[in-house]
Formats: sequence, structure tokens, C-alpha cells
Amino acid sequence: MKLTARQFRDWTHKSVTLLGMSGVGKTTISSKLPASRWFHYSGDYRIATRYLDEPILDEAKRLAMQDPVLRDLLIRDSIYIRNNFSIDQQYSMSGFLGKVGSPDRGGLSLDEFKRRQSLFRDAEIRAMADIPAFMTRARGLYGYPHFLNDAGGSICGLTDEECWDELSRSTVILYLHASSAMEHVLIERARGKPKPLFYESDFLDEHLAQYLEEMDLGSEREVDPDEFVQWVFPALVSYRRPQYEHIAGKYGYTVEAEQISELRDEQDIIDFICDGMVGS
Repeated sequence: MKLTARQFRDWTHKSVTLLGMSGVGKTTISSKLPASRWFHYSGDYRIATRYLDEPILDEAKRLAMQDPVLRDLLIRDSIYIRNNFSIDQQYSMSGFLGKVGSPDRGGLSLDEFKRRQSLFRDAEIRAMADIPAFMTRARGLYGYPHFLNDAGGSICGLTDEECWDELSRSTVILYLHASSAMEHVLIERARGKPKPLFYESDFLDEHLAQYLEEMDLGSEREVDPDEFVQWVFPALVSYRRPQYEHIAGKYGYTVEAEQISELRDEQDIIDFICDGMVGS
């Protein structure tokens, strides 16, 4: 949705989609908006609680069934396993995505890794398609005047038809651009604590093959899962940057993520968005 700064300020029911790499400040913005006025829609939370809830539970049960005592208790319905997600804590979804690599080091086979990646992509598309209905519920049922879509970093890989045509009709798209210095911080953070990530299929195939060649490895079963994440993350940052820029240029606006730490409250954030509209 393209608006002037004045139109955005006067908009009775503001709706914003935040776009950018994990760690650039999307959640920081949402935390500084009053919870009484802004409905916070987390794409990852919707994915975990609605579309991947059952696969995540199945994986937890599969692991539990490997222990004879837990297996007996589960079969007898003496215990049960359930998810307990919160917006800030979704570790079981991250664990479900996993990392490709040696099973002895906690890695997944390439086929299983791709299966889970495919499930996540389908879930992400469906979670974004749910947004118009959630906007209606947030305003009509719960009385929130404004709506914030905190989208995952991988949403840039979805096509216009899968996501952006609809999102741009209902929300203002705001790309939080990371400077080179901030990208360096994100890369160092990923190297220090490598976490499971979503990769587009072509990107994964190309870079996994390159990694195997550089490291002189025969297959993904010889890959150290954490080392691959550390190695591939800088390439992922570079790969996603033009995707973000394309979406922002076609559908929305670009703001500088480094300025987010200076924002104090709702008014600062509205001014921040409007400044991005004027500069675009």
C-alpha cells in the first residue's frame, strides 16, 4: 500500500508489515507500540501454533518413543506431550526446522531437511494469507485500532502471488534496511550462535554443493551442521538483500534499521515511518 506521510498519519486504522532480516529491530518496534492499541501478529507464532503444531509434536513424540520408559508411558496414555508456544519463545519450531548435516552431530539428512523446509514454506504462505481475517478480528472482535505484522526474515522469498499482492493491499510494507555495519553484527551473532534457518531450495542446493566442494566432503552426512550455518549465513544475507529491496521498491518504503534504537514510543515510530515515506 502506497500512502503519503499525511495519509498515513490520518489513517484511522493503521496496518504495517515489517520486513527485514531477523535481528534488525522488528520485535523492538512492536515492543514500543502500546499493546492496548496495536494488535501484534507474529508470522512465526502463527506458523508454530497453527500450521506446524502437529508436525512439531510428531517429532517430539518420535524422539520420546526412543526411550523405553517414555514409550511405554505414551502408549498407555499415562503422559502426553503438547506445545507451549509464546510469541517470544518458539524454540520447538526452530528445533523442528533443524540443520542439515551429520546425524551424529544432530544434523538431518538432506531429504528430511528439505521436507521440513517445504512444510515451513507452505505454512508461511498460509500464515500471511490469514492476515486480512486477523485484521478484521483484531478490530471488530477485540477493538484494536491498529495492526502490526511482524513477518519472518524469510518472507522475502515468497512470490507476489503467494504473498505480496495481498499484503500490499491491506498493509503498508516497511523494509528495515540494515547498514553494512549492522549486517556485520548479525553475521557475527549467527557465527557465535548458529540457529536453524529457512533457505530457498535453489539457494540451498547451490551453496551446499559449494560447501561440500570447498571442504572436500562426499555428502551432507559429513557436514558439521553448525559450521555449515556459520559458513552460509553471510551468503544468505547477500542473497536476501536485493529481494527485500525489490519488495520495498515495488510495494512499500525503506527505513534505516540503525535508527530504531533511538525510538521511544508510538509517536516516534509513526514519525519514523512517515520520514521513510517522504524519503522514498
